[in-house]
Amino acid sequence: MIRILTTLTLGVLSATSQAEPVRDTFTLWQLPQQSPTQMMSYVIRTVHDRIIVIDGGNDAEAPYLKGFLGALGNHVTLWIISHPHVDHISALNRILEKPGNLRIDAIAAALPDPDWVKESCPTEINVVGHMEQLKAGAKANNIPLRELKLGETFAIDGIQSKVIGVCNPEFHGNGINNSSLVWRMWDEHKSVLFTGDMGAQASEKVLNGPYRDTLKSDYVQMAHHGQAGAVEAFYVAVAPKYCLWPTPDWLWDNNNGGGKGSGPWVTLEVRAWIDKLNVQRHYIMKDCLQRVD
Repeated sequence: MIRILTTLTLGVLSATSQAEPVRDTFTLWQLPQQSPTQMMSYVIRTVHDRIIVIDGGNDAEAPYLKGFLGALGNHVTLWIISHPHVDHISALNRILEKPGNLRIDAIAAALPDPDWVKESCPTEINVVGHMEQLKAGAKANNIPLRELKLGETFAIDGIQSKVIGVCNPEFHGNGINNSSLVWRMWDEHKSVLFTGDMGAQASEKVLNGPYRDTLKSDYVQMAHHGQAGAVEAFYVAVAPKYCLWPTPDWLWDNNNGGGKGSGPWVTLEVRAWIDKLNVQRHYIMKDCLQRVD
């Protein structure tokens, strides 16, 4: 079934991209999972066809993602990594092993210090390996690996971006998620807030920090796949019209095999928070390829 969806979506993508009128805003795709586990993968096309990739997902997502980018011209202007967990970084690491015709101009991230990971997050020591693999892959392919700084702004073809959250070494137990990159992207027509897997502590830090007034956005990527991520007050401050959920079906319904609500996750609670915000539409990964124009 996954192979069929891949063929169909890429075929539709190729056909529509040739016939589309001139665009006045960027297009964003939320890519579907290619394995049962959660992951996060977004592709953005600017008005002049420059491509930005966000995360990419697990190893299993690499072939689909590579094909998707091939249909868009095989040239990525910027690849942003929100944090180095396997379900966010591994597709890129796999692609860097054999990029083929794919060209990547630059990779950007705010990676945690490896020594801090070893000391403060010993159960997540594999993250150090993921980061080392990323650095080695970037070097082998002569791709600059750029460190994003808190408060930094940058622009690509009419899309403005501002970094409002980076590494937070003061947070331990959930340290890697709480060190997710948080940034806002916008043009004259729409704005999107990306949160990676930020946890409650990081979201409260942003709420109490100097960039609280920059949170309000048309679209928000739901933190940590929509559960056990940002606090409710964070989403209230964002006041989104639309929500992007990088969330598989089992997580959407908190279903560990015993039916809706049978699992340990808090997705249903987060969904109840969002219901109070009168969101106009939800873009959910479980519903396959999602496109925002």
